[in-house]
Amino acid sequence: MGTSDINEELCEQVSEQVRLLLSRLQEGPPGGREAMKCVGLNHRPTFLYDYLQPAIQAGFVEMTQPDSQKSPTQKYRLTAKGKAQLTTEQQKSSQRM
Repeated sequence: MGTSDINEELCEQVSEQVRLLLSRLQEGPPGGREAMKCVGLNHRPTFLYDYLQPAIQAGFVEMTQPDSQKSPTQKYRLTAKGKAQLTTEQQKSSQRM
């Protein structure tokens, strides 16, 4: 399996919810409520379980304060892997045009 095959497989495994979150995080690290609003949600459990936790577990997103997870000033930012995922997806979508 070549590198392009692995990148393509990884791209396909990313849910639409995680893709949306990653694209919103490009603009800067929002707090939890702000991130929920960016993806159009008001229901915190849906945001946590369908968007944020899968993105963190995949290594695309990280907390700005990992030692203080429930801090009111907690924010979320893209990791290098998350930025690479966005770049790969943008390249794939520009090739389709």
